Amino acid sequence: MRKFDAVFVGLTILDIAGRPVSGVPEGGGVAFIDEIRLNPAGTAAGAAMNAAKLGASTATAACLGADEKGEFILEIYRRLGIDTALVRLTKNAPTSATILPIRPNGERPALHCRGASDHLFVADDEFDAVCDARYLHHGGTGLLAAMDGGQSGKLLRHAKARGLTTSLDLIAPNDATLALLDDMLPSVDYFMPSLEEATFLSGKSDPEKAAEFFFDRGARACIFKMGVQGSYMRTRERAFHTPAFKVSVSDTTGCGDAYCGGFIAGLAEGLDLERACRLGAAAAALVATGLGSDAGVRDRRQVETFMSETETL
Repeated sequence: MRKFDAVFVGLTILDIAGRPVSGVPEGGGVAFIDEIRLNPAGTAAGAAMNAAKLGASTATAACLGADEKGEFILEIYRRLGIDTALVRLTKNAPTSATILPIRPNGERPALHCRGASDHLFVADDEFDAVCDARYLHHGGTGLLAAMDGGQSGKLLRHAKARGLTTSLDLIAPNDATLALLDDMLPSVDYFMPSLEEATFLSGKSDPEKAAEFFFDRGARACIFKMGVQGSYMRTRERAFHTPAFKVSVSDTTGCGDAYCGGFIAGLAEGLDLERACRLGAAAAALVATGLGSDAGVRDRRQVETFMSETETL
């Protein structure tokens, strides 16, 4: 029997978010805002936290700086019951962090300081420990310098050989990202970028054609997150659309990561694809109602109530 439902590998940062921010004062001026929060975030962290809140047994493999930011993240993980045995601390870089001045409409420009996540490296002799789960989610390709050198592809191949279901999300794609994906997608069951990211990489704005592009590179299924337009799921056999829930948006930080966490938690408890996507959409919507990628979602019962009482767009 596997130790965990899911292990989340990758980008783990500290977000310092404030809202609402209409502009930066000139010179040494001061502007007053309503709220400032610190929370763990990132393509792996946001998914892991929301999966844990939804009842999945989770662990994470990450690299943090040996600093106050790393200590804060570890404490939040302990409160959520996320296993941190695979988290490594480094003195060679600070914990990766982002300042997020959230605009009144919920948009989230970011000021990011790359740090310890670039030093994350899961060695070959750690693969079995990382794969002691039924699901492996890899998040943050593009901002994981050490893993992006080919080790991520090796880890995913090992996971598939061990019988895990794998999923992959990325961040900030550029002209070099597609070469990274070509090594990884043949070992990925669910490729989960935003539609904007998928369009950038494939050159295809139509979700069906974008999915075919990634199928040709080995992905078994694609889920494109589309904000207020919901999400698009396509396997090689069928496709369907999941609508977004209607909520009052406070901050969209981490909504895509929450979707991934909700989807994986749904699969882990035995939901079919459509219901797992709906759970992911609910987690994403709830995160949008608060400040930070750990906001909005409390537990499985609350999310069930939300889904039964909330309209979709």
